[in-house]
Amino acid sequence: MIIKDFKPFNGQHCETTATGSLLYQLDINLSEPMLFGLGEGLGYIFWNMKIMDFPFIGGRIKPDVLTENICRNLNLILEVKETSSIKKAWTNVQENIEKGKAVGLKLDCYHLDYFTTKIHFAGHYASIYGYDEKLAYLNDTNQQGRNARTTLKNLELARNEKGPMSSKNLSYTISKNGKLTDLKKAIKQAIKNNANDFLNPPIKNIGYKGIHKTSSEIKKWFETSIDIKKDFQTSASLMEKGGTGGSLFRNIYRDFLKESGELIESHELINASEAYDKIAQLWKQVADLFIKISETEEIKYINFASEILIELSEREKTTMEKLKKVSS
Repeated sequence: MIIKDFKPFNGQHCETTATGSLLYQLDINLSEPMLFGLGEGLGYIFWNMKIMDFPFIGGRIKPDVLTENICRNLNLILEVKETSSIKKAWTNVQENIEKGKAVGLKLDCYHLDYFTTKIHFAGHYASIYGYDEKLAYLNDTNQQGRNARTTLKNLELARNEKGPMSSKNLSYTISKNGKLTDLKKAIKQAIKNNANDFLNPPIKNIGYKGIHKTSSEIKKWFETSIDIKKDFQTSASLMEKGGTGGSLFRNIYRDFLKESGELIESHELINASEAYDKIAQLWKQVADLFIKISETEEIKYINFASEILIELSEREKTTMEKLKKVSS
């Protein structure tokens, strides 16, 4: 049972890729940066728990919310289903595939056959557009595109995994709800909401305050790490290659602001895009320094990274304040 006219979305980030492929079915063709921006996707978190091998540095808002925001801003109907029943979870998918409707899935990529790097991450997304007796046919990020295949058993394991960022066999579909919101209006609202959230974090390890806090936290991390090489090398890889589009999602948001500025004919948004280009370059420097730290284990590179993080906190705060003013 395979949806023959399914059009794969070619993206760098998993949730925008999965959701973008569902929107294609509704004849909604938006770029990945536009989807990320409409999803109010830019964020920051420094997350450290005792059960984790090393701290997690994230550059987007929490899982699930990005797609919720896209649908709200565009006036679309999002139907999310969760269940602890493996059988019911599969039925929820089958019923839609049989109707020719692709389904978004939340997964732990550890179990997916086509992921060669085995790391548990239960906040991964892909869309499913077909299956046979043994395999599920998925649309995943650009390394796989439409050619992602995994066994039905491993898909079951990936959907039912427990742990940080996991959900109970979450699946979702998107439908139209009458007329779409005017794109220019939706863009302004999304930018305003994203700026508000970034500038008003509920705790100090989120948003621009979180970036500033990280400048001191990485020094503690360096002192207490059991495996400096692995910790900082992996963190740098996640920042640059973990579906972020590079520079911890700042490249994608830069491109969203540029595309939006050209569409709305706003010099302010173009200027903000240029500001995020510089911010993205600084995040790349942080990732490069993390690699240096992993190779040399020298404290001077931690201190360099710390200084850049302080600058990034101020730059992102200032740029978001301007974006809030422009979009109000």
